[in-house]
Amino acid sequence: MKWEYKTLDQLGTVSRGKSKHRPRNDPKLFGGKYPFIQTADVKNADYYITKYSDTYNESGVAQSKLWDKGTLCITIAANIADTGVLAFPACFPDSIMGFVPFEGVANTRFIKYCFDRLQRDCKQISQGTAQDNLSWEKLSTIKFCIPEYKEQCRIADILSAYDDLIENNQKQIKLLEEAAQRLYKEWFVDLRFPGHENTKIVDSVPEGWRRGLLKELISVNYGKDHKKVPDDGNIPVYGSGGLMRKCNKSLFSGEAVLIPRKGSLNNIMYVDETFWTVDTMFYATMKQPHTAVFVYFFVKAFDMYSMNIGAAVPSMTTKILDAMDVVIPDKETLEKFDKYAKVYFNKIKTLQGQNEQLKTARDLLLPKLMSGEVEV
Repeated sequence: MKWEYKTLDQLGTVSRGKSKHRPRNDPKLFGGKYPFIQTADVKNADYYITKYSDTYNESGVAQSKLWDKGTLCITIAANIADTGVLAFPACFPDSIMGFVPFEGVANTRFIKYCFDRLQRDCKQISQGTAQDNLSWEKLSTIKFCIPEYKEQCRIADILSAYDDLIENNQKQIKLLEEAAQRLYKEWFVDLRFPGHENTKIVDSVPEGWRRGLLKELISVNYGKDHKKVPDDGNIPVYGSGGLMRKCNKSLFSGEAVLIPRKGSLNNIMYVDETFWTVDTMFYATMKQPHTAVFVYFFVKAFDMYSMNIGAAVPSMTTKILDAMDVVIPDKETLEKFDKYAKVYFNKIKTLQGQNEQLKTARDLLLPKLMSGEVEV
């Protein structure tokens, strides 16, 4: 089978995302129905981009561009040459390029796998500026070794079988988290917790519960710069967009709620592992047992941007977090909720483990198929 070297513009159209308004993180642009994809969202995608931490409103989309479902997103700044396929129409800034293949010439999935294989080369040619970036001039010099269209589709079908299984697991993970969130709402918002029928309401809260401040439940800690920490370990490093990479050192081990100080402020995360957080993040540890999942859903319910009205650069502070008013349930109710919610989170952890195994198997096969070493 004949393979030929071709540049990206010979395979489809490539254009840059848009984010014209300054400052880019102006709260007036956010909080609508249009997904706003950032470089961290692309990096954290397994294949399809299904998660995002921010949305544009009508003002936001007016100064940007709405890309079609199926567009291949390629990061050209921050996280160099990470790729993901949009699972829905979305906007993205000029730190991301969108690729749409020519019909019958290139297969989107195949091109994505080309980038997976050549990502290291892309990073090398992006060096030389104060901040690494992959401009169109640099991107256009990359030559991909491409077979005929039908062969591309066959190879992409084999590799995407792994990604489809991963995607199905991701959908189950989303459903499980939504189920846990509904349980939180039922117990602590609608006040239909176990035994609520026989519980008196005193001063607008269930008897035995009390009003307090979030600082009574958590200790807020600052993340640290990770640039000098080697990438030769298996400890996850989290930023405001989610998992960034893995290293060999940790800041904390156990349950915590990760809260961005800057960047994607609404991307609240719950973790129960050994981890590192970067210096644009807080990690909140618990002062009382059986409270981490409760705190996670409590904080997640807030729009963090709304707490920064009037701020030139939206950010989260310890002062804002500590002063949050919270109704604190009795210990028995918290323990029961933690037990029931952990059933969902344990299933999530199992599915995440399966996904890691699928990724390993796919990544072993990818270079053999993409080089023509294994024929299909």
